[in-house]
Amino acid sequence: MGAKIGLFYGSSTCYTEMAAEKIAEVINELSGSELVALHNIATDSIELMANYDYLILGIPTWDYGELQEDWESNWDAVDSLNFTGAQVAIYGLGDQIGYPEWFQDALGYLWAKMINLGGRAVGAWPNQGYSFEQSKALSDDGKFFVGLPLDDENQLELTDDYIAKWSQQILNEFGLI
Repeated sequence: MGAKIGLFYGSSTCYTEMAAEKIAEVINELSGSELVALHNIATDSIELMANYDYLILGIPTWDYGELQEDWESNWDAVDSLNFTGAQVAIYGLGDQIGYPEWFQDALGYLWAKMINLGGRAVGAWPNQGYSFEQSKALSDDGKFFVGLPLDDENQLELTDDYIAKWSQQILNEFGLI
């Protein structure tokens, strides 16, 4: 069986890429098959997203709520894709201590774009255990992030556990296990 899940990420410092690799490894272990195909959007066309009914997207937030450079250079091109019927889970990396007013903003931007383009979001994550001032990645009630927020700068020791739990959650929400 070919990969059913396309995991697309942009990564300037390798942290988002390392998270992508961990997510793929956990999902493949949980499912007992090679469900995930990794795609670095710096080298792979975002048009490949159309080949998948299940997407995981990884995006770090840079500086004051800015997009990572690979996502920024592909941002407008994503608008030409149709995500109707696709199920989309998004994870992000950010620094809640260094940039507390913009924590995970890019995660929120990407989530909104995917929803506006017809995608169905899965993978909301509780807003507990984080310390920040504001985020564009919060649900309307503020109780959840719209995806998995990782902070390898300040909470690296939590990353593997969060990835394991979130990977199980999204597989269940995708209906793949």
